[in-house]
Amino acid sequence: MATNENLPPNVIKQLAKELKNLDETPPEGIKVVVNDDDFSIIYADVEGPAGTPYENGVFRMKLLLSHDFPHSPPKGYFLTKIFHPNIATNGEICVNTLKKDWNPSLGLRHVLIVVRCLLIEPFPESALNEQAGKMLLENYEEYARHARLYTGIHALKPKPKFKTGAISESTTALNVDQTNTSVLNVDQKNTVSGAALPLPSPLATSTVATKGGNGQEHPAILAPVIETGVSGSTAAAAPHKKEGGGLAKVQADKKKMDARKKSLKRL
Repeated sequence: MATNENLPPNVIKQLAKELKNLDETPPEGIKVVVNDDDFSIIYADVEGPAGTPYENGVFRMKLLLSHDFPHSPPKGYFLTKIFHPNIATNGEICVNTLKKDWNPSLGLRHVLIVVRCLLIEPFPESALNEQAGKMLLENYEEYARHARLYTGIHALKPKPKFKTGAISESTTALNVDQTNTSVLNVDQKNTVSGAALPLPSPLATSTVATKGGNGQEHPAILAPVIETGVSGSTAAAAPHKKEGGGLAKVQADKKKMDARKKSLKRL
């Protein structure tokens, strides 16, 4: 396993400073993955620039630093498969910044930005992928279709597991169910043991209207409910007969009949 011992102490110090800066303020569309145990291998996730066939893709790349870095340029590779004129099928990156235009004063930030710009403006004249370079020069639409296909298969951003709309819909449905349950609970509470709800007045007006002879609607009158004292039973009130008055009348009629019989016997 390679360690930071492969690099000179002054280089390690400079790299540590650069990597910290890249982690705190990363370049647009680039996220550096820091490996504190080995600064000689730098990983970075590069987002496909908008308006290019690499849009909506995330491409993992690495920079390999030699033991005499920064005097010699790092070697760059794309680990994610990509269809690009300046990137070989094995992922090797061909860009002048990493070759003839290399300058020891260039930092890692500059290298990463140049690589991402390569996705915006390829250079088919110095192609490592001859098929992509030829296609770009002769038929851009076909080249872009191939590049988008590779992006969709190998580099597509992972989608969120949950959608806000679906969560909202589920929450709404849950609230509706809870509301219905609450109504059901109220109904159950009002009919516990079969007892009827007390009417607001001695006579309750039914919601069913009946039409009278003159064609006008009249509310149907319900008899007041009287609790019988037995759970679940009710009785409609009926007019009470005065039992005492009726019995006295019968007794009086009987006395009259008896008096008539006595009169007949006397005759």
